[in-house]
Amino acid sequence: MTIIRNLLALIGVVAITISTYSYINYRSIIAEFDPEATRTYTEMFSSLLETKNGAEATVWKVPVQEGLTAEDVEEAMKFVANEHNIANVGELPIYLDIKAKTGVEYRFAQIYMFCNSLTAAKMMDYSDAFSAYLPCRITMIEDKQGKLWLISLNMDLMIYGGAPLPPALKEEAMKVKEIILDIMKRGATGEF
Repeated sequence: MTIIRNLLALIGVVAITISTYSYINYRSIIAEFDPEATRTYTEMFSSLLETKNGAEATVWKVPVQEGLTAEDVEEAMKFVANEHNIANVGELPIYLDIKAKTGVEYRFAQIYMFCNSLTAAKMMDYSDAFSAYLPCRITMIEDKQGKLWLISLNMDLMIYGGAPLPPALKEEAMKVKEIILDIMKRGATGEF
């Protein structure tokens, strides 16, 4: 009986030691991250738990106001992008490509690409991996119930998810984030 008690006590001491070491190691690593990293990952993980969908957890999604057409939303988004001096560098009407390949109508799904190439260059100079976030894409999609939505990558992971960005680069990235959110918000309401 004494041997079992001593063995359990030893296991407890080892477990506490490992836990303490892991916690201290974790804290020192997290200290090197952007101060907003914990919030960013917590929000992403909460969304993942709620939706059970990794893609849903990493996007911003804005419902389009009832009564607006895709053309209304597109016109408003382009106006807002121009107002913010961010270029519309391309559009991908994926629903038309699907129809061309299948011969069957498909619900509206178009990707709009917006970019400030000078900010993009700075982001890529910082890390080639940032090129995967470029250009900023906003998808207008009609859901299976016929409602239009605007969807874009949540840029918080890029901005806050690791070591802090250099201050000037972080400021530019946050400005692009604000612009994309403004394009989405005003596009979804048809506001010019």
